[in-house]
Parts: sequence; C-alpha cells; structure tokens
Amino acid sequence: MNIKKPYLLFLGDGEFAKTAQGICHWRPQDCVAQFRLEGCQVDLGLPEVSMKEAAERGAKTLVIGVAPHGGLLKDSWLPHLKAALEAGMDIAAGLHTKVADIDVLQTAANNYGRQILDIRHPRKSFEVGDGKKRSGKRLLAVGTDCNVGKMFTTLAIEKEMHQRGMDATFRATGQTGIFIAGKGAAVDAVISDFISGAAESLSPDNHDNHWDLIEGQGSLHNPSYAGVSLGLLHGSQPDAIVLCHDPLRKHVVDLEHYPIPGLQDAIDTALKAAKLTNSNVQCVGVCVNTSKMTAIEAEAVIAKISQEVDLPCVDPVRTGVGVIVDKLATL
Repeated sequence: MNIKKPYLLFLGDGEFAKTAQGICHWRPQDCVAQFRLEGCQVDLGLPEVSMKEAAERGAKTLVIGVAPHGGLLKDSWLPHLKAALEAGMDIAAGLHTKVADIDVLQTAANNYGRQILDIRHPRKSFEVGDGKKRSGKRLLAVGTDCNVGKMFTTLAIEKEMHQRGMDATFRATGQTGIFIAGKGAAVDAVISDFISGAAESLSPDNHDNHWDLIEGQGSLHNPSYAGVSLGLLHGSQPDAIVLCHDPLRKHVVDLEHYPIPGLQDAIDTALKAAKLTNSNVQCVGVCVNTSKMTAIEAEAVIAKISQEVDLPCVDPVRTGVGVIVDKLATL
C-alpha cells in the first residue's frame, strides 16, 4: 500500500496523537501542517491550516494521526474529514475500524475521485512464504516484549546508515511505520498463514550491499503476539537481529504472570527461530530505552547489559546506534 506524500496531520481533540508524533519526528519533511479540533492538547509545532489551505500547500493525504478509543471516529470529526476529500486530499488511517465503511466519507471520496486508505486492511493478497534465499542484506528488530522501541531502533539505524552513505531502506510492518515510510504492510492484520509471505514481499531481492531494516512486531516471549513475531523472523530471513528491551519492565505487557525473559535467553530464542531461513544470522547488539533513568543510571545499565551478553548495548536517543552500525558494516 502506497500513500501519497506530503501529509496533513489530523490530531483530533484529545491528549494523545502517537502516530502523528512519530511521523513528525522521523519525516518532518513530509508534514505540511497540522489540523486540530477544540480541546486538542497535542501541538507538533506545525502550521495550523484549514483543509483548503493544506491542499494549496501541497498536502496529498490527510493522515488520521490519533487512535480514538475503540477505533471509532467521533461523529463530530466527519465534516472535517469530508472537507479534506472535497479539498482534493486522500484520507489514510491505521485504525482497526475501516474508515472506508463510513458511508458519508466513501460517498465523498467517490464523488471527488479520492482514496480512503485503511492501512490495517491490506488491499493485496500475499503468497505463502517459501523461505528461498534472497539477495541483499536484512536486519530485523526483535524484542523482549511489545512496545520496547523496535520501530524507533530500525529508524535510528536507517538514519545512521544514510549519514554514512550506506544503502539502507526502512521496511514498515505497523501502521505508524507505514505512514513514515509511505508504504508497507501491517502484518498484524495479515492472515496468519501468510505473515512470512508478507515479510518476504516487503524485502525482495536487492543488490549485495543494500540493507533492508525491517520493523519488528510483538515478541516471541509474549504469548499474545508471538505468532506475528515468528512469521516475521522466518519471512524476513534476517542476516542480523537487534534485541530491543525496556530495562525497567518486570513482566510482559498486560500479563503479570509472564516475566520478562533474560536477555541471553531472548537472543538465543530469536536466533534459533531465525536460523530456519538463514543459518548465518547473528545478533549485533541490544537497544534499550533509558528515558526514565538518570544519566548515571542509564550508563550503568548499558554497561551491565553489554557485559552480560558480550554485545554492544546502546540507547538510540542517549548514545546513538553507531556501534551497532559498525558491526553491520562488517557483515
């Protein structure tokens, strides 16, 4: 699924707009402006414009950058979304609820020749994965749990590689990542038999020095989402994995009876699974989120983990990912 850039970011009327914030952070050049409703407490620092003004500034797609409770859009939002279609923009959303099923919006899209892109609902079907060796190089981010920075890590590695003149492409597997990349597949919405095939299609054959940096999902150690993690490991056929970890988390999200695994155990489990489709896979490091720690605490944790697993350990924000990229450059 390809999304036309640049974007107008729709922030709604609440306190959070995680998707919009991620897009603005990683692809500010793709963000024309923001559109907020009364009561919105999020401000990305972008120009405040009307739908017509956004289109005049070149915006091609209005991105719904907020996830309403239950995935349902408020009726009060519909006139504004309709106005975006009338102004000549597409609408893109990453909700489980299909925006294209809202009659007033789909009718407007048809009338004005626009698209409504529900990126969690793939428009194409995928083949079953075949595990055949593909040319090029691939890195996959894996985690000790969900929401531990897999997307942030792969984007940070992409940025560092580009600064060094290396050939690398971020491959998105979740809704925010798709908006950032402009294309991708939301693998958590793919039928389970076809997850590995979807991952294969995301990172096809490429030249020998090209790196595909594949956004990970879920965790092999989270019983709720391990299925999608395994499909990504097999289909991505990674040459390298990087483990993402929250050092303050004691148990798996929403499952207090499942403790966070030991780091070496997490690495070994991921490598064993990945070797089904790439026997030469290796772990190149650990990325941690120390944002809730002092600088001294963070430094101690990073050093301890590095010693524990005998691999580079970094916080992509505090330290950067240079040492991770150093290892990738040798593969």
